Amino acid sequence: MFSLRRPPAGVPAPEDTLPGRDTPLPTSSTHYVNGNPIKPPFPDNMETIILGMGCFWGAERLFWQLDGVYTTAAGYSGGTTPNPTYEETCTSMTGHTEAVLVVYDPEKVELETIFKVFWENHDPTQYMGQGNDRGSQYRTAIYTTSDEQLEAAEKSRDAYQAKLTEKSFEEITTEIKPAGDFYYAEEYHQQYLAKNPWGYCNHGFCQVEYD
Repeated sequence: MFSLRRPPAGVPAPEDTLPGRDTPLPTSSTHYVNGNPIKPPFPDNMETIILGMGCFWGAERLFWQLDGVYTTAAGYSGGTTPNPTYEETCTSMTGHTEAVLVVYDPEKVELETIFKVFWENHDPTQYMGQGNDRGSQYRTAIYTTSDEQLEAAEKSRDAYQAKLTEKSFEEITTEIKPAGDFYYAEEYHQQYLAKNPWGYCNHGFCQVEYD
C-alpha cells in the first residue's frame, strides 16, 4: 500500500548533533520504588546493561519489577550530545535514544530473562520509533557492557528473529553495540509510572513469545 508518511530519519552524524552541556542534569540518587542507588558505584556483584524500547517510562517499570534487578534509571544513550535535556532529545538531534539503565544480580536473574522482557514488550521490527512515537530518540537498542553481553545479545536477536520470521514478521532493527555514556534523564522521568500510575507509554508489540 502506498503511503504519504515520510519514514523517520536515522541517527544524525556526530557533527550534526546539538552541543549539550558539561554539567549533568540534576536528579535524585535514590530509586523511588526500592530505595537503592540509581547511580554508581553499585555493589561489585552487579552487572549493567542499557536498553532502548521507545518511551522509557513503561520500559523502566518492566525492569524494576523483575526479581534480581537491583536498580533502574531512565536516561539517554547511544548518541553524541553530552547531558542532553528531554526537549533536546525529542528533536532527534542528539543521536540518543530514550534508554533504561538496568543493574542486575546475575546470580538472581539470568540475562536471558532480561532479554525475554525486552523482546516481548516492544516492536523491535519498527524502524526509528515505537507505535506512533517516531524518531531516532525512540529507536530500539541494546547497549552492552561486556563482550559476553554483546555475544549473548546478538545470539538472542538471532533466535528471536527466527521466531518472528516463522510468524511472517519483518526484520529486527534493534541497534546492538557496546555501551557508551549513559546520561540520566530529568528527575520527573525517573520511575515515572510509580509516581504517576495513570501515565501512558506508547509501545508497539510483536506479540511473539521469546521462548
